[in-house]
Amino acid sequence: MVTLLSAERRIATFETEFPRLALIVAAAAAGGAVNSIAGGGTLLTFPALIGLGIPAITANATSTVALWPGAVGSMMGYMGELQGARAWAIRFAIPSLAGGLLGALLLMVTPPDRFDALVPWLVLGATVLFLAQRPAMRWLRNRRPRDAADANDDPAQRPPSAAVLVYQFGVAIYGGYFGAGIGILMLAALGFMGFTNIHRMNGLKNWGGLCTNFMAAVTFTLSGRVNWPVAAAMAAGALIGGYGGSRMAQRIPQERIRAAIILIGFASGGWLLVARLS
Repeated sequence: MVTLLSAERRIATFETEFPRLALIVAAAAAGGAVNSIAGGGTLLTFPALIGLGIPAITANATSTVALWPGAVGSMMGYMGELQGARAWAIRFAIPSLAGGLLGALLLMVTPPDRFDALVPWLVLGATVLFLAQRPAMRWLRNRRPRDAADANDDPAQRPPSAAVLVYQFGVAIYGGYFGAGIGILMLAALGFMGFTNIHRMNGLKNWGGLCTNFMAAVTFTLSGRVNWPVAAAMAAGALIGGYGGSRMAQRIPQERIRAAIILIGFASGGWLLVARLS
């Protein structure tokens, strides 16, 4: 009888959890796909986890850990762009690692109710950053070094300024705490440093994000805040979605994907804000 009851409980648990995990896989697949096509997948996955009833801090920690392997794959594709910029990348990594750790630790000591209150504004703010990405990228592509005597001068051959490193430390703190939208913040700093090669800029940006999220992922893992079944399901979904997104990236107009992400971001942020205030 005890064995029969235990089996029934396992079946009931499976029937309850499987649809939930299936929705998480679908959300992660969508996030992985849009990351391959236009970026901004976090604006899909994080609100989806919240909507499925996962506490905000756990959702943030789980999402960071689950999506980090995808960031590794993205970084590998840009390794060639870091050739000749090793010393610059090492200096860029230091504030990224330190800031990512500090941001994750700040999240761990943030009271859940206070983080819940911040979540709508974080989502809305990240959506605004995503909205600004296209005009910012257009400006970065059109920008030319103004102070360099040689137009072909490579800023990577000069060490980053102290101001840029301090700025990156602040970006990394935000990245370790929440993270959506940090890419455009890093690209802006690289543009002001005189970088005009968008591929090298993306390589350095991905490297900074990888370092930031690595420290955050380790901190969240050690804290015990990660929901591992959800993280595993998300990782599988993101892998499938990322591969599928890369295959169809040339067939789907990116403007439509971007418009959908912006719409979902503002709708999610507004829904979270209304739910918080009601």
